[in-house]
Amino acid sequence: MSTSARRAVLHVSDLHKGFGSGRRRLEVLKGIDLEIEPGELVALMGPSGCGKSTLLNIIGGLLNADSGSISLDQFNYGTKSPSRVVDVRRRGVGWIFQDFHLIDRLNALDNVVFALELSGVPSEQAEQQARDALERVGLADRMEFIPDQLSGGQRQRVAIARAIAGSRPLLLADEPTGNLDVKSGQEIIDLFKQLCEEDGISVLMVTHDPTLASMADRMLLLRDGVTAASDIRSAWGEYSGVGE
Repeated sequence: MSTSARRAVLHVSDLHKGFGSGRRRLEVLKGIDLEIEPGELVALMGPSGCGKSTLLNIIGGLLNADSGSISLDQFNYGTKSPSRVVDVRRRGVGWIFQDFHLIDRLNALDNVVFALELSGVPSEQAEQQARDALERVGLADRMEFIPDQLSGGQRQRVAIARAIAGSRPLLLADEPTGNLDVKSGQEIIDLFKQLCEEDGISVLMVTHDPTLASMADRMLLLRDGVTAASDIRSAWGEYSGVGE
């Protein structure tokens, strides 16, 4: 999807984050600027330890930046502490992890319902939203199955359903295909693209897989604390070792 004049769903401006103090201070993010359009799938790549997860955690409201700003839909934050951006986590972003983070004793439906109820959605409404989300990701016939009865790809689909339930505008996916085989990983990326194109959801995905990254609308290369490139070809030219 090409970028357009539409208002970006996510705008990150001059974001800085470091850890430690004095001579042990490590500056991880050194002025990140990025925008993501509605319905855009963006891959974030870079060498291990470059700050990809730190950036996702700040955007997701799990960590505060030292300076800079973030605008996500109606939310404005960045340096605010996680305790002050609870609504960002409840209604702004949906998280998808490499390890699924499902509750083993709950079936697929109840995993999604439970997350919605924690966000303050009434039980009856939560169940309907959960059913709709599971149908959307192709699991209408697997709602009563517990995680151990599902394949890796199906478990990740439950996690995606949990993330999109409640109509959050942005999904943050941290190595979402890392524990999947090639075919299942491809299917998850296809699902992301479908959600972007048909539902207008935006996805920021961290991956070490250049093949999967090449399927995104854009790629951001994070290196030396800044985004060094914004498309596949220039990124490959600047850092051919990414993903290795």
